[in-house]
Amino acid sequence: MRVLLLGVLLLPSLAWAEAIFCESMIDVRRGRAVSNVLITVADGQIASVEPGAEPGDARTLEGLTCLPGLTDMHTHLTGEFGPDTYLKEFQVDAADIALESAVYAERTLLAGFTTVRDLGDSYNVSVALKRAIQSGLVDGPRIFTAAKSLATTGGHADPSNGMRADLQGDPGPKQGVINGVADARQAVRQRYKDGADLIKITATGGVLSVASSGQNAQFTEDEIAAIVDTARDYGFHVAAHAHGAEGMKRAIRAGVTTIEHGTYMDEEAIDLFKRFGAWYVPTIIAGKWVEEKSHIDGFFPDVVRPKAAAIGPKIQDTFARAYKAGVKIVFGTDSGVSAHGDNAWEFVYMVAAGMPPADAIRSATVSPAIVLGQEDRLGALEQGMVADIIAVPGNPLSDVGVLRDVRFVMKDGVIYKAPTPAAPSAKATKNTSTPNAAG
Repeated sequence: MRVLLLGVLLLPSLAWAEAIFCESMIDVRRGRAVSNVLITVADGQIASVEPGAEPGDARTLEGLTCLPGLTDMHTHLTGEFGPDTYLKEFQVDAADIALESAVYAERTLLAGFTTVRDLGDSYNVSVALKRAIQSGLVDGPRIFTAAKSLATTGGHADPSNGMRADLQGDPGPKQGVINGVADARQAVRQRYKDGADLIKITATGGVLSVASSGQNAQFTEDEIAAIVDTARDYGFHVAAHAHGAEGMKRAIRAGVTTIEHGTYMDEEAIDLFKRFGAWYVPTIIAGKWVEEKSHIDGFFPDVVRPKAAAIGPKIQDTFARAYKAGVKIVFGTDSGVSAHGDNAWEFVYMVAAGMPPADAIRSATVSPAIVLGQEDRLGALEQGMVADIIAVPGNPLSDVGVLRDVRFVMKDGVIYKAPTPAAPSAKATKNTSTPNAAG
């Protein structure tokens, strides 16, 4: 092992190296635990993975199980919902949102999520946050962002919903509101100009928008097809928020890559998922959260409360049917509705609904890498992959709930959280505090 590590350190192209010894490691592709694994990290990548090794001088993660960094495919890092959220839209500036987003990004990273998709923001703050994280100014996960999501007039994500008439204005493609094919194409191109990585549309009504329907179809199929077609020109995939079945079906037929929430998925929609190869992002935790808050007087506006009470409880059952039917599932929480840092509760709800822990873990590792086109870089602890490593106590294959207690976090070869303050390489360590920031 020392000879191997010395060889890595002597490679002229590598800035630094570190060895991590895991008493157990999850082979996410095969769904099994492997004992005594030495992972050598060099220049932000995994240089080698050696099962059955001795720890030697490596950093030993005693009593912990290593996994690849997790991916949450549905987050909103630029906010966190509360009873004052609707009022705050008239009180906070872009700078306020940006400062809050840095806090939420760090919580997410320290909870073990080293990569996220951000599916809708304000003021393009998620684009700025992504750049700040990339440059090292802010600690947070790797971000693939949709920037401002796309809606139709009056639809879910129309930013003027609920405002009095003189404040509404006439938002258009630049603000993420479209009506017709030409608007659709312009809106995608605007997202490209703004620095987005993908496109998010709100194909149906939503729970938290100040509008009466939570499930009606809100785009025509030709509008969605124009979005998907234009997105391909820029290397973007399209994510579609959809609760209602009709809007979901239009989106799948038009070629979107993922459906978010999928609450009223019926058998025809399930068939379309399988026929077109679309992925389902359940967000069970968001459904449970809005249902819980719907019972609190005054928490939601009157127009929102019945939608939260009706739609929230259905998502976990929909997930169970979809998994049993063979729909492809990728992990996502809608965090920002529920609290940032609580993301791993989604695993608990997925397993409770019938998904084996190994499949739940794959949905947050291997599967997101495929959707994001990053399968040669992310999603597994293998030679040549980006060095995103987390560690938890116990075996998540037998108790998936341990993923809520992440003790070690490395992203891009830099340690952000470790169980002891000592670190062999200060250059490779950002944060070695022990508290779990999730929650």
